[in-house]
Amino acid sequence: MERLDGRVFHDATLPGIGPEARRRMFRSMAETLAALHNVEPHACGLADYGRAGNYFVRQIRRWSHQWAISQTRDDANIDRLIAWLPEHVPNDELSTIVHGDYRIGNLMFHPTEPRVIAVLDWELSTLGHPLADLAHSCIAWQSRPDEYGGLLGLDLTSLGIPSSSEYQADYSGASHHGSLITNFHTAFALFRWAVIFEGIAARARVGNATGENASETGRLAGVFARRAADLI
Repeated sequence: MERLDGRVFHDATLPGIGPEARRRMFRSMAETLAALHNVEPHACGLADYGRAGNYFVRQIRRWSHQWAISQTRDDANIDRLIAWLPEHVPNDELSTIVHGDYRIGNLMFHPTEPRVIAVLDWELSTLGHPLADLAHSCIAWQSRPDEYGGLLGLDLTSLGIPSSSEYQADYSGASHHGSLITNFHTAFALFRWAVIFEGIAARARVGNATGENASETGRLAGVFARRAADLI
């Protein structure tokens, strides 16, 4: 770790940035994630940073359990996802270093140049499937601006922001593994977010959530669960 000076944006539209620079910043975001996934864990002493293999199986089990202990309401879409996801885990054993919460808000950009200089908040990092990271970083395109600051419904072309497909293509062009996101990966990422939001709602109900908008954020659990269910 080192101290760096740069820019951190919590809004995926990158306010105050021109369209050309925005496009280059999103490309740098994609290429930085690919560079992380290209690191060989054994080569840098991180072979035991987590359990290799069965990442999605373990994650689905974990987040299904989290739903069971934090749910504040019934949700048929979550029930569908808990049943569907374990039956549709892709049959591959890709395993890389994964960040766990890769998104615009966890990146630092150069003070003046349109490139990532640091990745922040590594507490969820482990060995896992790289497409889980990629799908997580694509959630901005699956949610609206009033739904955790997403991009859905905006005029991306005028803003200079790539489509989700273009962002994924930038990632694929820089990554070594050659695998592509499917509806499974997107549905899993949305499901995970839905459970996280439900946990916020549960904590807000008993007064333990941080942030003034905890109850409103918890509302998003149903929104994200519905979007995930629509994919399956």
